[in-house]
Amino acid sequence: MTANAKPLSCTLVAGGKYHDIDFARLELLKLLAEDERVRVRVFEDYSNAEVISSSDFLVTYTCDVVPSLGEQERLRNFLARGGRWYALHGTNSILRFLKSGQVDSPNWAPHFMETLGSMFIAHPPIAPYRVTVADPENPLVRGIAPFEANDEQYLLKTYGPLHVLLETEFEGSAEGFVDRAWPRAKHPVFYLKDVGRGAVLYLTLGHCRGHYDMQPLIGWYPHRERGAWELPVYYELLRRGIAWAKQPKEQADE
Repeated sequence: MTANAKPLSCTLVAGGKYHDIDFARLELLKLLAEDERVRVRVFEDYSNAEVISSSDFLVTYTCDVVPSLGEQERLRNFLARGGRWYALHGTNSILRFLKSGQVDSPNWAPHFMETLGSMFIAHPPIAPYRVTVADPENPLVRGIAPFEANDEQYLLKTYGPLHVLLETEFEGSAEGFVDRAWPRAKHPVFYLKDVGRGAVLYLTLGHCRGHYDMQPLIGWYPHRERGAWELPVYYELLRRGIAWAKQPKEQADE
């Protein structure tokens, strides 16, 4: 590193429900700390809009954390001016547990989801599934071989155009969700979406859950889950995504 290298400001939003946010937050902070230029401020939601707007890049790992409409507009403006947003796992989720026991994913924040490029709808029971490479020449996935992830297989509503980097295919039943029956189709796992002068990079992998993360629905969750966090390829994708987020758009597009 050259002397007097310019520091890079990062906002990390890590918060929400039904996931081991403490684990994910710590792992992401360790990855961000691999570059000593990166100075991180950490929040649980999007309410610190001024901090996000002044950041060089944004990283989010959330579940059922929805910004207000005003905060959504600030996020869109951050991207339009050239900001870069690395969004992970449940960032695009809104979840409501119904009296029937089913989980609904209501379309309550369309502006937010359109900015992200997708909205979580459902996932089948956690089981290994195959992830394939959609654009092997892109630097973000160059050299990545197809792999299996024992993770939540996200079934999405998308808002294009998207540049899909990794994808998965599913046909069957997403047990427990209102939108249960799914015909055979491919779903993005890792994609880019341009927004103005900036862009969103979204990676759906990364489920994690500990014993206390389903409260108050379940007092003690019996099985600790680490999903794709157990795979070296996931950490490679995280590192590549962070490196992408640190670049100005004109460099990242070369």
